[in-house]
Amino acid sequence: MLCDPKNYPLLANIDNPLALRGLEKEQLQTLNDELREFLINSIAHCGGHFSAGLGTVELTVALHYLFDTPNDKIIWDVGHQAYPHKVLTGRKENLRSIRQTNGLHPFPSRFESKYDAFGVGHSSTSISAALGMAVAAKARGDERHVVAVIGDGAMTAGMAFEALNHAADLDVNLMVILNDNDMSISENVGGLNNYLAKVLSGKFYSGFKEGGKKVLQNMPKISNWAHRVEEHLKGMVLPGTLFEELGFNYIGPIDGHNLPTLLTTIGNIKNLKGPQILHVVTTKGKGFAPAEEDPIAYHAVPTFNPKDSKLPAAKKKITYSNIFGRWLCDMAAKDERLMGITPAMREGSDLIAFSRDFKERYFDVGIAEQHAVTLAAGMACEGAKPVCAIYSSFLQRGYDQLIHDVALQKLDVLFAIDRSGLVGGDGATHHGSFDLSFMRCIPNIIIMAPSDEKECRAMLTTGFEYNGCAAVRYPRGVGTGIDAGNQLTSIEIGKALVKRRGEKIALLAFGSLLQNAQIVGDELNATVVDMRFVKPLDEDLITELTKTHSQIITLEENAIAGGAGSAVSEFLASKNIQISIKHLGIQDEFIEHGDPDDLFKICGLDIEGIKKQIKD
Repeated sequence: MLCDPKNYPLLANIDNPLALRGLEKEQLQTLNDELREFLINSIAHCGGHFSAGLGTVELTVALHYLFDTPNDKIIWDVGHQAYPHKVLTGRKENLRSIRQTNGLHPFPSRFESKYDAFGVGHSSTSISAALGMAVAAKARGDERHVVAVIGDGAMTAGMAFEALNHAADLDVNLMVILNDNDMSISENVGGLNNYLAKVLSGKFYSGFKEGGKKVLQNMPKISNWAHRVEEHLKGMVLPGTLFEELGFNYIGPIDGHNLPTLLTTIGNIKNLKGPQILHVVTTKGKGFAPAEEDPIAYHAVPTFNPKDSKLPAAKKKITYSNIFGRWLCDMAAKDERLMGITPAMREGSDLIAFSRDFKERYFDVGIAEQHAVTLAAGMACEGAKPVCAIYSSFLQRGYDQLIHDVALQKLDVLFAIDRSGLVGGDGATHHGSFDLSFMRCIPNIIIMAPSDEKECRAMLTTGFEYNGCAAVRYPRGVGTGIDAGNQLTSIEIGKALVKRRGEKIALLAFGSLLQNAQIVGDELNATVVDMRFVKPLDEDLITELTKTHSQIITLEENAIAGGAGSAVSEFLASKNIQISIKHLGIQDEFIEHGDPDDLFKICGLDIEGIKKQIKD
């Protein structure tokens, strides 16, 4: 099999970076080619993040060849560019298990390997972490190197610049490598990206500079003047001045796929003191033509045949993201006040049609969740109706803005929260396990959790029409298969639905677990309720159920601590109503990656797990 490392003579003998450093420099290009081919065939066989890792093959080889890892620290940001790093650090035999239950972690993880200096999943954390490591190393008197590799649009986030700004005040040795591939998951956006990817990669500056040197080389009396002109020109067209004003020595841009250039340049920078930034220009999907042409489609792939040079046709199943995307276009056509906002998740949240049909009302802010939330707040202040489409785990990064800028001011913003609950292969960094808990405590917000596609569409309409802050949280992937329709009708706020009347036990399901609750309810002759609203609760119905049932079971695809079930218990306690109550959800632990069905079993949220917990 082409995904068997034994088929690659040099790579087969590389079990750690020490073995890599035992190669002659002349052998590195061959290793580089083998590594790229191995990645292509392996990920085609098992699926996973694809194009980002292909773009960092040469850089990964160069870094592990030149630095004494794991004593020297390399922090990869964002994590899906680290597949080549996993291969070269003893995990190539297990690469085909990546993202699968009990398999390799999808991103660098300190629990998986001593070579993974820092766990990453969300972007733009590397420079802060690397700076902290450099400070600690200096305090101990260690001479180790610390390198942050930041790419795939991560430099568009404010946190990266906060770290750069702080580094200028600290006398530590830190190398930042900006992997500039003009992409995040979607196309990169923003003024900085235009700087890095368009102007800087052109020939204007280098040609002007070299031409000027030739003209002025025999005129020593004006050499100082020429240098000042050069620096002024550099400031106009290059980010070097920007980074140098922050206290970094800027070098680049250089070709990130030219291995000899990388080895020489990084080798030279190793010996420099203080904060350094190396600007490397790469191609996402390098070495696999379809991925180079369409790096978005090949960002993360299912299994496919690389010889066919195309991905298999997607299964035509409607996902919750698709429901949102269609609703957004329908509502935008009806209400011109609607504005759509996403933090670099156009494809993931399915704003593709909206971005095409409503260009003037579409705003991709880049990897900047805090800005996305406050941008929505500002729009609402001026009478717009912003809809912020954001993943549950990414909203965590805009939490202060949700409280301070939106809810506190009672602003009219709808949050369409995708990827709530267990998301599968992306694991603990991306599970939407906490949104009900961290939102429920905020005043001035209503929170809805649909149990199927039709309810999702109705709740989006309800939240949009509500004059205030509203959130609809829905899971990743497909739903029940029910036709969501094309109506823009709302539902009564705070009203639950009794789906089945039974005896003794009342199952209160919040959102996606309703289907499992109904099956269990049928077997146990229990009452089943689609709660729909986490805030406000249907307190009248809950009170009624306590009079006719001996036990209440709450079910939610969220952390039990502080979640929807806790809201029910708090209400009952406030009314001094005593009844046996048990909360089913995600226990007080981080859930790792794996097949969604496996994860539901692990959490006891599959049908058998729910029945067992009730009987216990």
